[in-house]
Amino acid sequence: MLGFQFGIKDIFDIILVAVVLYYAYLLLKKTGGLAVFFGIIVFVVIWYLVFHVFQMELLGGLLDKIMGVGGFAIIVIFHDEIRRFFSRIGSGKGWNFVKILKKIFSNTVGEKQNIEIMQIVIACRNMARNYIGALIVITRNNDLEYYVQSGEIIDANVNSRLIENIFFKNSPLHDGALIVAGRRLQAAGCILPVSRSSHIPKTLGLRHRAAMGITEQTDAMAIVVSEETGTISFVINGQITSKISPEQLEELIANNMIADY
Repeated sequence: MLGFQFGIKDIFDIILVAVVLYYAYLLLKKTGGLAVFFGIIVFVVIWYLVFHVFQMELLGGLLDKIMGVGGFAIIVIFHDEIRRFFSRIGSGKGWNFVKILKKIFSNTVGEKQNIEIMQIVIACRNMARNYIGALIVITRNNDLEYYVQSGEIIDANVNSRLIENIFFKNSPLHDGALIVAGRRLQAAGCILPVSRSSHIPKTLGLRHRAAMGITEQTDAMAIVVSEETGTISFVINGQITSKISPEQLEELIANNMIADY
């Protein structure tokens, strides 16, 4: 019986695989594709156990055939993410360690965060009073870069007047979503995925469906101000809380906020 040998090459191999999986995780974390990513990982583990460990020929052969075309399936499913990954490598983006360290040590929360929440709440209160429709997405762990790129980059301080101007009826950006990330108004006029749930009341419009869609696919929070009724809704995890007061909105945002905001 041959003894199991574990050398430096094996350690290096494990480290490389871990790095590749970690960067794949970071890439998919931004687009809400983590569920598919973990599903693929689980399938690969099952295939390895069946084919190489338990040596079940029939089931192993079937899974092996699926693995043979798996590479093409991954390219089809993640073609946008793969293109963005190689683009970042070629342009040198994403490798700035100074920015990475700055992000790690910038998790300061407290009075400044409360002020930023109040700016959003004040804007929503004023827009509700004037029956101005709005859709605001607040990121948490997912940075939603894929959706940010679909709109116009703003990169401005969180300010209630600016938010109201973005959603003013004659503004060219008022139909899209405003994404708030890293204590900044990151982008406006963004296009979001629309929820296809059959349980959504027909009285809710496209903004509400988009808010539910983005919160179903990511861990973001969304705020909707109805242009028809002048009411405020809060959405998280695909669940909507309608007709809330500005005070309730402030509480909901604060309770679901995390340090990464």
